[in-house]
Amino acid sequence: MDIWISIGLGLVLLVVGGELLVRGAVASATALGVSPLLIGLTLVGFGTSTPELVTSVTAALNGSAGIAVGNVVGSNIANILFILGLSAIIYPMAVNPKGFRRDAIMLSAAALACLGVVLYGQMGMVLGVAFIASLLAYVVFVYVQEKRAPDEAAVVAEHRAEDARPGPRHLTFSLAMAIGGIAITIFGARYLVDGSIALAKTLGVSDTIIGLTIVAVGTSMPELVTSVMAALRKHADVAYGNIVGSNIFNVLFILGATSIIQPIDMPAQIASFDIWVMLATTGLLVYFARSGAMLQRWEGWVLLGSYGAYTGYLVSIA
Repeated sequence: MDIWISIGLGLVLLVVGGELLVRGAVASATALGVSPLLIGLTLVGFGTSTPELVTSVTAALNGSAGIAVGNVVGSNIANILFILGLSAIIYPMAVNPKGFRRDAIMLSAAALACLGVVLYGQMGMVLGVAFIASLLAYVVFVYVQEKRAPDEAAVVAEHRAEDARPGPRHLTFSLAMAIGGIAITIFGARYLVDGSIALAKTLGVSDTIIGLTIVAVGTSMPELVTSVMAALRKHADVAYGNIVGSNIFNVLFILGATSIIQPIDMPAQIASFDIWVMLATTGLLVYFARSGAMLQRWEGWVLLGSYGAYTGYLVSIA
């Protein structure tokens, strides 16, 4: 199969599979009586991050740590600079102070944890279990806190559940849709990873560069669609929450699960440059959100322009 057809087909299948998984999972949870708060905190974030998860696991099993790790780091950079920047340009984002403080601490902690394992040079089962346990503890903490004293942060989570497009009302059909979404995502990841590895060899560049660019942006398409639609609906809090939640999921769940299935050696390129870009990008988001409890349009342009500069640099060294 032609390289670009393989990559294109993989990306399409990842987007379709991720969408079906989110719709089926949310519909199933709703039919089972799960609260919108819990759905917004877990299923939406997990569903939109599934393409990154399956792609990173597939790449790691294929011996391509560059794509596995580059996908996570590159997705986190793209989520903030590209997707959140574009969403803020469409509609400025008000940031809930309580939710911001809690989520910013966790986002920063996840970014620092990612820095730690990248500089350490490898990540295996023990660290993977620790990452996933940290994520589970955080979700439980947030859920209990919001159930005891609901505020705007709980509304944001509920909006995330409401903004997910509805799936079948019948539980059997919604479960089938979710399972079908997972299967399609797995096939999409296989095509994307195979095509990306072949492209890297053809162009004579490292698979890390491909992972940081084509793969990272491609697997972030569900976040892009969800965040832009939220901004167009003037649910800017949802767009912000999607990106913050996705970035936490990417580091703690995707890197964690991938390293449990297949230990990862961290690429030197990411340790020397890209992890620092991710850290600076996270710091910039926290600063912008804290500076006025709102992400303004001009700040969105700064984020988008920064992504253009970062991508241009990667292309120049490829």
